Amino acid sequence: MDVFQGYDHVPPGARGASVAIGNFDGVHKGHQALIARVRAEAARLGIRAGAVVFEPHPREFFQPARPLFTLTPLPQKLKLLEIYGVEITFVLPFAHELAQMSSEEFVERVLVAGLGVAHIVIGYDFLFGKGRAGNAQQLVELGKAFGFGVSVVPPIGSGGEVYSSSAVRAELAQGDVEGAAEMLGHRWKVEGIVQGGARRGTGLGYPTANIALGRGAALAHGIYAVHVDFEGQRYQGAAYLGTRPTFDDGSPVLEVFLFDFDGDLYGRRIEVEFVEFLRGDRKFDSLDALKAQMDIDCARASEVLTADAKAAADRGGR
Repeated sequence: MDVFQGYDHVPPGARGASVAIGNFDGVHKGHQALIARVRAEAARLGIRAGAVVFEPHPREFFQPARPLFTLTPLPQKLKLLEIYGVEITFVLPFAHELAQMSSEEFVERVLVAGLGVAHIVIGYDFLFGKGRAGNAQQLVELGKAFGFGVSVVPPIGSGGEVYSSSAVRAELAQGDVEGAAEMLGHRWKVEGIVQGGARRGTGLGYPTANIALGRGAALAHGIYAVHVDFEGQRYQGAAYLGTRPTFDDGSPVLEVFLFDFDGDLYGRRIEVEFVEFLRGDRKFDSLDALKAQMDIDCARASEVLTADAKAAADRGGR
């Protein structure tokens, strides 16, 4: 997938695409419906299928004091867009310039003069321009004036609930990683560089790889069964997110114990995929009690992940 930063100086070969516009945080099933429509329009017109995304999320620009729980930082977002069939992505830096553009100016300067789009796909609730004054109907009318097509995708959901990034965040805040995965169409993951810690886990027989989550992360604290991907290999594991109340009630940290792994991960990048929430965080009266519970947690995580692997193998064999 080709990636271009900004809308100025876009090479001729990158212009004229069919693009979906949005934040695409999580790249959930609603986003995937937009991508499917983009690909269909691109195939019909004989052009490339693309996406236009904003970085950072506009909410972070307008409300910097309220960190956003970002589901997919830009590198993960780009990976997912490519997996779902996007061939070219334009990353628009969201700062004062874009924030001050009227809806008409955004269309004329960015979409027409800058990107030269041939077709645009948006969600039913898409708003754009200064003060979020532009909507889907206005974009349709502007498309007629400037010569590009517009497709508006209706709400996508299940059981009366529309798939949205906010809904996914709400599921994760409750620890419902399975519910989040149902909305996402894939399991939620985090990536990070392994950092040094107090090595308390090592002393208890459970050395952990510690990674920092984003400053707005609002995942429920507790123990999770996880998969860990590292240098092309996948490991089973158990992850803890919390404030370590048995020790010091410090800042939240994600600590991951990899089963059947013997090596040094410090300074290395790992990817953690959340499979199931096992229990909430709590304080223990002694290290022996904590160690006993860790034994139980890891045994339970192993059961969950073994069953998950079998189910995946069964699905693959059908």
